[in-house]
Amino acid sequence: MSVEAFAIAVVVGLLVGVLSGLLGIGGGTIMVPIFRLGFGLSAIEATATSLFTIIPTSLSGCVTHIKNKTCIVPLGLAAGIGGAITSPFGVWLASISPAWLIMVAAAAIIGYSAVNMLRKAFSKPKAASQPTSQAAAQPASQDAPRSAAPGDSAFKISRKHLLMGAAIGLGAGVASGYVGVGGGFIMVPLFLSVIGIPMKRASGTSLIAVTILAIPGVIEQALLGNVHFMIGIAMAVGSIPGAVLGAQLVKRVPERTLRIMFGAFLLLMAVVLVVNEVLAA
Repeated sequence: MSVEAFAIAVVVGLLVGVLSGLLGIGGGTIMVPIFRLGFGLSAIEATATSLFTIIPTSLSGCVTHIKNKTCIVPLGLAAGIGGAITSPFGVWLASISPAWLIMVAAAAIIGYSAVNMLRKAFSKPKAASQPTSQAAAQPASQDAPRSAAPGDSAFKISRKHLLMGAAIGLGAGVASGYVGVGGGFIMVPLFLSVIGIPMKRASGTSLIAVTILAIPGVIEQALLGNVHFMIGIAMAVGSIPGAVLGAQLVKRVPERTLRIMFGAFLLLMAVVLVVNEVLAA
């Protein structure tokens, strides 16, 4: 790997890290197409190297989120453990699948998440425009997460919510191992819609889960010889400080803006994956 290529990977990694810490993704949705287009890796090598880079990127971001209290640690652990169980299955599926199928599956899943996120982001003002007296009239004793104000530090998570988080992690783990992404593009929308936590805390919670669930997949891919460690390390040199910066920015960016950024980013990555496979055909 040349010095120029290493430097480019570091700069790209910095951008990946900022988006990772800010939006709660591992960064695989950016790294997979970059590894394919920019470094000429095969589909399976791109997904494997992406998983490897995701771990230090997500870890640095989630440490900052924990310090800033912009995450729900038990929920992240539950989702991460669930994902760690199924991630190796996703890796196995990727090893027996044709390259085009892996990328098409990634584009389809990411695109669906993007459309769903954008739809809810743009419909949010309508919900917010309703009289606030309705919210005030609701009993304060409700223990569901939706009853707490967005960003409320007293946000309560019950055992039921932890089980729901683990179930979300199971699905994210398969996707993570299969297409080489952290799973945040699945978990963040589901944390918002199913469990009802605010975007500012969904991002940090997702990063905790991503850090955990990527580990088994990386070990399996490394044993299969699919990880390009030097490229991954170069990307991580930039992504680690970038993720710390992104996690710090979460507290400064409005909730609705975060949702729109997340959805638009995912939609762009879905298009990039499709274009990449068309050009590679």
